[in-house]
Amino acid sequence: MSDGEQAKPRRRRSRRRGRRRAQRAAGPPAGDQGTDAAAPSEASVGSANPPPTPRDQSKQHKSRPRRPPERLRTVHETSAGGLVIDGIDGPKDTQVAALIGRVDRRGRMLWSLPKGHIELGETAEQTAIREVAEETGIRGDVLAALGSIDYWFVTEGRRVHKTVHHYLLRFQGGELSDDDVEVTEVAWVPLRDLPSRLAYADERKLAEVAGELIDKLHTEGPGSLPPLPRSAPRRRPQTHSHARNHRRDDPAQPQPRRRTNGCGQGP
Repeated sequence: MSDGEQAKPRRRRSRRRGRRRAQRAAGPPAGDQGTDAAAPSEASVGSANPPPTPRDQSKQHKSRPRRPPERLRTVHETSAGGLVIDGIDGPKDTQVAALIGRVDRRGRMLWSLPKGHIELGETAEQTAIREVAEETGIRGDVLAALGSIDYWFVTEGRRVHKTVHHYLLRFQGGELSDDDVEVTEVAWVPLRDLPSRLAYADERKLAEVAGELIDKLHTEGPGSLPPLPRSAPRRRPQTHSHARNHRRDDPAQPQPRRRTNGCGQGP
């Protein structure tokens, strides 16, 4: 070591480390014991009433009593319609039936039998004749009953139970017309094509019954047809709940040809 250099003092780390270890082992000073002793009591108080968790809040929300659903008023409605056949006395391959078509919400054309509500003072047979004329433009006479269809639907806050009586009609005159605002198209459909053209299974069954009655009419005569069920005039007005599709005028769609007599086959 040169004369200009001075010796640096050596650090005594071992003693300082020993003092720190001794202080840790002895615990905190006497002045800090009060604050440390109060800490456990605060923790215990907090643990006794913990804050509500989101799960607890959801349980409280679910435990609230629910309001009972509102009961819909039930109404009963009765309608009548029919299957009018042109050429019913001729060969079966020339017989045609007047159907109406409506466009549903998906844009599909659904073909069905004409029908409507029974008005005050009308019988079911009178309603069938009137509705066929209003919705197709064709006049007909009732020959026999085909059967009844009933179904349920909800509209305008009501549960509607509707019963529809259907009849077999003989063509008497008129021409096809889609002037009714609830009808999109009308057409003469060959009797053999009704199972594939009618959109509803219940009406397809009625078409089968109509075919059986026509065969019986040809083989055994008009007297073989079953008598019409008794139908009294309606004495009370009824509600008119429309579950049908509204007419959608589309000039791009081809219009069906009109038929003015009972000769030949319509579209």
